[in-house]
Amino acid sequence: MISRSLNRMVAGLMAVTLLALGGQALADYPERTIRIVVPYPAGGATDTLARQIAQGLSDAWGESVIVDNRPGASGITGGNIVARGRKDGYTLLMGITAMAQLPALYATLPFDVADDFEPLNEVARSQNLLVVPKSMNVNTFEEFVARVKAEPGQHSYGSYGNGTSAHIHGELLKQHTGLDLVHVPYRGSAPLMTDVLGERLSLGIVDAGSIRPHMDSGRFNVIAVSGAERSDLVPEVPTLKELGLTGFEPYGWFGMFAPSGVPDEILDKLSAEIARIIATEEMADVIRGFGLRPVGSDRDGFADTVDSDLKVWTSVIRQTGIKIE
Repeated sequence: MISRSLNRMVAGLMAVTLLALGGQALADYPERTIRIVVPYPAGGATDTLARQIAQGLSDAWGESVIVDNRPGASGITGGNIVARGRKDGYTLLMGITAMAQLPALYATLPFDVADDFEPLNEVARSQNLLVVPKSMNVNTFEEFVARVKAEPGQHSYGSYGNGTSAHIHGELLKQHTGLDLVHVPYRGSAPLMTDVLGERLSLGIVDAGSIRPHMDSGRFNVIAVSGAERSDLVPEVPTLKELGLTGFEPYGWFGMFAPSGVPDEILDKLSAEIARIIATEEMADVIRGFGLRPVGSDRDGFADTVDSDLKVWTSVIRQTGIKIE
């Protein structure tokens, strides 16, 4: 995007200015505590990944790196803290795919996702899985479609919240197939999975991390997955793209951001060190433990993903008509 290129030019000019003034901000970075803002409660995958990266940065650089949980408004509260923070590399954000969805879901935001953040590194990728309880007596996506069409008005699907990827996927699924499914939003994946296992839903659209602990229960079938490629968790299950449905290709992601305006030298140093941490076996094990796929992309690679996802999610969300008040 032009705006992101402009931000990088400004950051470069700031770096030159700092050096011209004799400052050691770039050469000495970091020289004090770094804060990673997590815009969600403690304990989830976003928080855990941020804490692992914080520890890795602290170990490498000998400075404190703290995690600051600032939940609220679908991640908007924490995101705004970083967007409006100082442009010095000491305040970072651990974001998720919702950042690419917010502009289309909300009429107004206190920040511009494309202009106010600089992507540093894509930490991990996720996929949604379409799961049906055994009581549905279906083993494939085609069988599920046939069953629901034969019984209009009798079936529901659950998502892990209004405006989430699961909700968007559910409404897009209905548009593609014409299925009569009532949406039941949950406050997260844990209660959603409980009701799938309890056979109180016809379909659950659940993230891979929440499915993983239950894979050997034998109480549900996975009939399709989102993403451009099949999931390592269930490699035998086709993607929705393979099944002829479009709009489900983007992955969910967890990624590190800085506010726009931080000098490029600092951004490059952060991105390279985060990539090194992600590449360690210890971090890879943590990521895979959540049913996620380690990535560790560079700045340009993650920026391309964010820019592309902003366009794709905006198109899909407009198609479904979902809005959050």
